[in-house]
Amino acid sequence: MFTGLVETTGMVRKISQRGNYKILTIASSISKKELPRGASVACDGACLTVVASDTDNFVVEVSQESLNKTIVKNYRVNTLINIERALKIGERLGGHFVSGHIDDIGIVDYIKPIGESLELAIKYNRKYDHLVIEKGSVAVNGISLTINKIKTGWLTVNLIPHTVKNTNIKTLKKRDEVNLEFDMIGKYVAKNINNSKNKITKEKLIESGW
Repeated sequence: MFTGLVETTGMVRKISQRGNYKILTIASSISKKELPRGASVACDGACLTVVASDTDNFVVEVSQESLNKTIVKNYRVNTLINIERALKIGERLGGHFVSGHIDDIGIVDYIKPIGESLELAIKYNRKYDHLVIEKGSVAVNGISLTINKIKTGWLTVNLIPHTVKNTNIKTLKKRDEVNLEFDMIGKYVAKNINNSKNKITKEKLIESGW
């Protein structure tokens, strides 16, 4: 579980293959003690497991499923990625609840300055429209952001200078792919509503003339 508050950025230093797994070595300012073997870490919002670490790097394995569903498949040596360690109980909770399970790969429609901030517009699969609301939350490359404007299969978020400076947002350009995770609470609410609609009750039978 994460919060969408990116702690630091890391750099992909090595990429290798083992069967259908991709092995990434990532340079990071987070120490070996803080990212031990078995720890969960969000890399651009995708929850991965640390399998090894040393003073300057940590290593993660990426399954075929994660490669298919995330932008990890696009990583090259020297790719800059956002990093967040798992939520620690007892800490203040900023951002919003982020599971690290990516829903969709979005496409950057545009990114432009609005005053001192940046406005980022993203296209996504319209089947997720029911999970997107104005002033709701979305994680973009693991960053907890507030949705400003929406259209079918399209949303915008604003990024303050601090976020731009301290994440890989500054590297994005039109048509780049980004990891999207929609609000977890919204997913449960949507599922509950759908289940309620499909549930057969005495009242619904009477209403239908039975």
